[in-house]
Amino acid sequence: MIQQAATVPLATERFTLRGLRRSDAAALLPTLGNEAQCRYLTRPAFTSEDELWGWLADPDWPGQTWIAEDARGEICGRFVAIPQAQQGLVEIGYITCIGWQRRGVARECMEALVAHLFCEGRAQRLRAEVDIENAASLRLLDRLGFACEALHRNYEETHKGMCDVAIYGLDRAAYRVQSGASDR
Repeated sequence: MIQQAATVPLATERFTLRGLRRSDAAALLPTLGNEAQCRYLTRPAFTSEDELWGWLADPDWPGQTWIAEDARGEICGRFVAIPQAQQGLVEIGYITCIGWQRRGVARECMEALVAHLFCEGRAQRLRAEVDIENAASLRLLDRLGFACEALHRNYEETHKGMCDVAIYGLDRAAYRVQSGASDR
């Protein structure tokens, strides 16, 4: 079993980002059980809460999960950080729940997560791999200051076939310049 780091709670103006709970599977299933919403995942939509929970809580997965919820406790999205073999490199990912899309959830929560990973964590560089058809994620990464570093044609086979993937990156020094963050 891989030892996962503790998920530090984060707060934004509208949301709390906290660690994963068993009840989150039920809240995330309407999104992660929907084929259209899972179009850009590497696997097809989940068919049950138990199947989803097994994936979310996989003890061998080395990443951390943050669940975003509003002041009423409604689940708004899932945000992840996965340490990579290269020291200081962290891959990020996110999905916004149905009903919360196009309302700034991903941007607000990712801004908090990026700040945490660079300012409080040990990340030297963040990376995101994005299906090039996922225009919303590509726009978000641009807005967050990530740069497209590579485009891989027929890079990954998923449930929808072969996908072209863009690799986006942001390093700690560039983040400090764009955000005005101090050196720690």
